[in-house]
Amino acid sequence: SQITTLINHKDKPKRSDKTLQAIQRVGQAVNLAVGRFVTVGEAIANENHELKEEMSVACIEARRAGETIAQLTDVASLDHPESDSHITIFTDKTGVVKAARLLLSSVTKVLVLADRVVIKQIITSRNKVLATMEQLEKVNSFQEFVQIFSQFGNEMVEFAHLTGDRQNDLKDEKKKARMAASRAVLEKCTMMLLTASKTCLRHPDCESARINKDGVFHRMRLALEQVIEIVTDSRTNGENEVAPISIYSGIKEFKNKVEGLRENLYFLSKENLSTMLEVILEHTEDFTDSAYTSHEHREHILELSKQAKMELEQLVSVWMQAQNQKTKDLMEDLEVAILKTCQCMNELKREVHSAATSLAADLLKYHTDHMVLKALKITGVEGNLEAVAEYTCKLSEQKEQLVEMCRLLRHVSGTEPLEITCIHAEDTFQVTGPQIISAAETLALHPSSKIAKENLEVFCEAWESQLSDMSMLLREINDVFEGRRGEKRVYLSLPRPGKHNANLKALKPVKLDTEEQAKIAKLGLELHLLTSDVDSEMEKWEDQENEIVQHGQGMSSMAYSMYLFTRGEGLLKTTQDLFHQAEIFATEGTKLASALQVFSDQVHDDDKPLLLVEAEKLIPMCKQLQITAKTSVQGKSATFTKVDACIQKTKNVMTLLCQLLPLCSKLLRKNRAGNGYLKPAPPWREDRIRTGTNVHAPERRAETFGITSLENHVTNMTFLESK
Repeated sequence: SQITTLINHKDKPKRSDKTLQAIQRVGQAVNLAVGRFVTVGEAIANENHELKEEMSVACIEARRAGETIAQLTDVASLDHPESDSHITIFTDKTGVVKAARLLLSSVTKVLVLADRVVIKQIITSRNKVLATMEQLEKVNSFQEFVQIFSQFGNEMVEFAHLTGDRQNDLKDEKKKARMAASRAVLEKCTMMLLTASKTCLRHPDCESARINKDGVFHRMRLALEQVIEIVTDSRTNGENEVAPISIYSGIKEFKNKVEGLRENLYFLSKENLSTMLEVILEHTEDFTDSAYTSHEHREHILELSKQAKMELEQLVSVWMQAQNQKTKDLMEDLEVAILKTCQCMNELKREVHSAATSLAADLLKYHTDHMVLKALKITGVEGNLEAVAEYTCKLSEQKEQLVEMCRLLRHVSGTEPLEITCIHAEDTFQVTGPQIISAAETLALHPSSKIAKENLEVFCEAWESQLSDMSMLLREINDVFEGRRGEKRVYLSLPRPGKHNANLKALKPVKLDTEEQAKIAKLGLELHLLTSDVDSEMEKWEDQENEIVQHGQGMSSMAYSMYLFTRGEGLLKTTQDLFHQAEIFATEGTKLASALQVFSDQVHDDDKPLLLVEAEKLIPMCKQLQITAKTSVQGKSATFTKVDACIQKTKNVMTLLCQLLPLCSKLLRKNRAGNGYLKPAPPWREDRIRTGTNVHAPERRAETFGITSLENHVTNMTFLESK
């Protein structure tokens, strides 16, 4: 923008001091911006030796170009620049153009090289996850599983951060949707992997438990592979991904070609149009052949398909005549034929949409009670193998219905991202159904096993969650069809307020306008810098499983998502999402305060009073943030004030965290040898009951494995989606 201003300035005979000063300011601004940019590039070069030479050359070129622009715009002190020996933008405008080209070229090169670093980081993180998964798959003892799963949890959090940032940066909505789908699979499968592996370890000779566990590992590997395909823009074995065409996209393209005949009678052949219609009508067979399509819808679709063929025949006939003789009457006949053909296609589109969405609405309503899942849980606990077999057949039927629903919805989804979401939903039902069955069979064989019961619960929750997502997807498909696109719903991974906070009222989301976002941009940048500082402090800790580090990581990640909100990016799409995130952030801060209290009780040092003083500030700050986030407001102005307050209070907490972490790290190093603050993880036992802990609480179960609750990782850290 600044360079364009310089290049496009008008050469006037008289140049005022104000103009000269403005030009100089712009030149200096460009040079300063380049300097900051190059500093980051050089830091990346120092950390990545294989790119150091290329990156250094590009940075040197960019810096040189920035300095040249600054010199050529150094005109404010010259009364008569053209008569001075000093070369300026007025005497050598081509010099500025050359410098600008060099600058843009070198900056682009730095960005490309930096992007390669990011891709390498994601691939390296994926490889670490895969390596740990292989260890988990082969483990034979609970104690060994505890240690490895703890490592796996940390690696998954790192992978989530990297891929979440990447998803935000993707410009292609189709890739963004695919990334969201893959990360949603990883989110849900992480908890499934935990319970499925525990069940397999508890019942090593159970074939259904082994099948259940193998299915989770296989699905996670596929999801990891797809993330890498998206990041590297490649396909395994070099094949291209060819997504099946939907009826909507087919009709849209067909209508564009037909309407194009108004401008050009010769730009395509009649065979092309006929082939396009044949493909569309072939896809309508998915509806007419489906056992779940009503008789009325089936008849209407067949009638409209027949009519579409007739309208096209009439159109082709008039079109061919018009090519030979362009009379007024023929052109009018052609216009009528075009309109009738397009109208018929619109009616066909409306009919298939009605067929798909009415089926989906009926199925989702019918399955909201989850009766089959409840029956499987009851009969499994009873050890009734015969009844379990009966209900697994019913679940298989339900799965086929839902898979068919997803296939039909894909045809009418209206956008490529929604098509991908339908495909993801279809895959989820296809895979989760058999996994529920194997989990139920395991429980029926071992009815007294708490682990087997817990495992079945996790898979059933995944099924119920997908059904809930389908309701939201159906609403969005209807919004697209009716032209009221509105606020885009992110239903793959955004924390659901209703599930995690019963006190949150379902208020209408308020979206900040551009001017208001600009007001909080500065505050957001300050918050971003603080998250970087906190992350840097936590990286210095040797033990990344330390409870203080775990809570700090969660808070940093949530603060970062709030920063992204100030830029109009990330998973937090509305102010309600932001307020919900602020509440969870405050809760995590309270947990950190408790961990700090425990830590302070175990250390003895002159700095301990300072730690206590600083830690005591944390609880009231978190309570204030929680009160602010929960306070109901109405009206745009009040909402914006609340947004500003939430981000400001989050920033204050992060500032305090920046002071607490180095102090804790210092105390820990001093006291580590003496008081053994970091105790080794206790051996795992199925029936472990800690003092004051509900053994059935999922959060505490996960903490037994040495990492913060996976649900907290997923929810609080906006773990897997799109951002």
